[in-house]
Amino acid sequence: MLSVEEALARLLDQARPLAEVETIATLDADRRVLAAGVVSSIDVPPMDNSQMDGYAVRTADVPTAPTTLRVSQRIAAGHIGAPLEPATAARIFTGAPVPAGADAIVMQEATALDGDRVTIKEAPKAGAWIRRAGSDIASGTQIFAAGHRMRPQDCGLVASIGAAQLTVYRRLRVAVFFTGDELVMPGEPLPPGRIYNSNRFVLRGLLARLGCEVIDLGIVPDDLARTRAAFVEAAGRADLIVTSGGVSVGEEDHVKPAVQAEGSLDLWQIAMKPGKPLAFGHVRGIPFIGLPGNPVSNFVTFLLFARPFILARQGATELAPRALPLRAEFDLPKPDKRREFLRVRVNAQGGVEAFGNQNSAVLTSTAWADGLVDNPPNHPIARGDTVRYLSFAELLA
Repeated sequence: MLSVEEALARLLDQARPLAEVETIATLDADRRVLAAGVVSSIDVPPMDNSQMDGYAVRTADVPTAPTTLRVSQRIAAGHIGAPLEPATAARIFTGAPVPAGADAIVMQEATALDGDRVTIKEAPKAGAWIRRAGSDIASGTQIFAAGHRMRPQDCGLVASIGAAQLTVYRRLRVAVFFTGDELVMPGEPLPPGRIYNSNRFVLRGLLARLGCEVIDLGIVPDDLARTRAAFVEAAGRADLIVTSGGVSVGEEDHVKPAVQAEGSLDLWQIAMKPGKPLAFGHVRGIPFIGLPGNPVSNFVTFLLFARPFILARQGATELAPRALPLRAEFDLPKPDKRREFLRVRVNAQGGVEAFGNQNSAVLTSTAWADGLVDNPPNHPIARGDTVRYLSFAELLA
């Protein structure tokens, strides 16, 4: 059997970034991958401005406290004040440009206003409560490199330098279908021997979160000709094909012969639990990933293998989630000989609890959990041990 690292390395070796790029509005850039770096052409903030509501003063005019000064002007955010007259103060509001001549801001809580005169109760130091030009971003700074996958806060940072558009890789088109005579869609009657198709909802949601354009070809019956036809259609429309189920070696598993008839296929046995079987190949030149049909196996293998493959195809440079060392609040006295990915969640004390039933068919464990514990082969866990925690907050971002 292949190790997780070996299987992932083989996958990523075949993950070629898309050649096509497009220019989009920064407003629409969340979860898109930059095809070109972003460099600021301005300072942020573009001018010295006030961090507080208060009064702009010259420190030389307030050598001691209390000192009373005439209020010579009022400066609101978005407006430029006149140069500050000697021995006066300027009423100023948060974000407003500091007037020429002023070298400190006194917060209004340290003042007392009486008509057009203000008493400064605390002598300020030069630079107090002034946000300097370029203190966040200096002109010429690269704020993001090509390959960065944008988040909402990243879009805001790009907007702060005035960039209305970004060059990104186009969306990856991913065709999905789901094999099995036993599958029925929710809302339809459930005959004996059938199950509802939960994997369709999981995979579509995962692909959408990765910013993919999803081509859903639905449920394909256990029939070689129809399975082959689905692969041909998918290859003609997509950059990647992902299937659920049919990657075993049973008589009703038609993925293997269908792919082999239209391209090439490797069936991998991976030393992991859940998710031992994984298929990878090409159909008429289009990459194909075949995930196992068991719901938890399907979910976990997507996160560990399909997700980084898709990110690499999108041009992203950060593919692996961070593993956090957390305290186990459970016991695993009889570990598996394979590497295990246990469904867990963080409790109020900062430790991780494991779901009681780790069977690969129990989808409830994934909805209950907020992450996975990555446990080495043959490695028992005792309460209080440090474990490697992989957060869904990253894996599903």
